[in-house]
Amino acid sequence: MKTSFWTKLLDLINPRLCVVCGQRLSANESFLCCVCHLHLPLTHFELQPIDNPMARLMWGRFVIERACALYYYEPKSEMAEIVYSLKYRNRPELGRLIGQVMAQRLQPKGFFEGIDALVPVPLSKQRQRERGYNQAEELARGLSDATGLPIYNKVVKRTAFATSQTHLNANERQENVEHVFQLIDAQQIAHKHLLVIDDVITTGSTITACAHELQQAPDVKISVLTLGFSKS
Repeated sequence: MKTSFWTKLLDLINPRLCVVCGQRLSANESFLCCVCHLHLPLTHFELQPIDNPMARLMWGRFVIERACALYYYEPKSEMAEIVYSLKYRNRPELGRLIGQVMAQRLQPKGFFEGIDALVPVPLSKQRQRERGYNQAEELARGLSDATGLPIYNKVVKRTAFATSQTHLNANERQENVEHVFQLIDAQQIAHKHLLVIDDVITTGSTITACAHELQQAPDVKISVLTLGFSKS
């Protein structure tokens, strides 16, 4: 992609830095330098979106069409640093850039074929006020930019402020998110194939709770796409 004169000028005035290592980015780099990008562990789940570790995590919990995470996620890794910046360093634009990168990798593999709309997992009102944005929605914006798919961000809402999932085990995570989502527009999603978007999937409890609520609408198909997949 050709870099504009204004982009080059802005880089001189206010240099863009790599999210992970803090080094100055070249004109052709978006949020990561080439070195840090090489360290990100790709999952390649898009090559088998119907049967991969992430899809199998959902089997028996809800009917899932396909599933993919772009990278493996581990604490204190380059991937963890990216997610932390996206969620806690007031970097909503980072989500949009990452969403575009995700789309560029997955679109040639046909991952978005048959998808009708993107549904970012909602935050509670309290959490969104604190953060100022929903990181899943920002990822969805980048995906929408690249694919043209609409974003449905008002069909389901989070009705309760669940405590942080970070230090909970699998059973505690499931209990923590049960009944926290509420479907508010079944008509808009009826008979559609929805791609649910989130940042990282660990036990699948949040995605499962959200999917259960979305599938209260008639004949809804659910696929899932996240930035990271935790091995733990």
